[in-house]
Amino acid sequence: MGKLTNKEVEIIDFSKDNKEAIRTLNYEWLEKFFRIEEGDRLSLSNPKEEIIDKGGFIFYAKLGNDIVGTASLLKKSNNIFELGKMAVSNKAQGYGIGTLLLEHAIKVAKSENVQKLVLYSNKQLEPALRLYRKYGFEEVALEQGPYERADIKMEKNL
Repeated sequence: MGKLTNKEVEIIDFSKDNKEAIRTLNYEWLEKFFRIEEGDRLSLSNPKEEIIDKGGFIFYAKLGNDIVGTASLLKKSNNIFELGKMAVSNKAQGYGIGTLLLEHAIKVAKSENVQKLVLYSNKQLEPALRLYRKYGFEEVALEQGPYERADIKMEKNL
């Protein structure tokens, strides 16, 4: 499988017209690997109120007319944001879309003067963990995190 480029995949911002895509994409992978938790239902059903209105960002990867990936920056404090709600459609995996979303999220975080990104993941998601490590995320102690499925926390100083 070849990697797609920024010319083929457009990274777009959240809008009310595409608000369902974050839920659809995240539910797809959550149901495949884990289960949908109450916090997921709340934030994915109300992304504008729960993420955007609280100072965060939602991005989508658009391939042709289809939204095939998503990632969010959730505001934890003025200096710390969580990289979360990242998902790529099953049909579009293996083409580097997660990499494009991650690079875009890091670029936006830097432009917003965010000092640190944190993320929560699961050790069985090896491809995702390899990607995060490649971009400078390092494992840190995991507190009682916001997700049952999280068994690893990573951070990156910007």
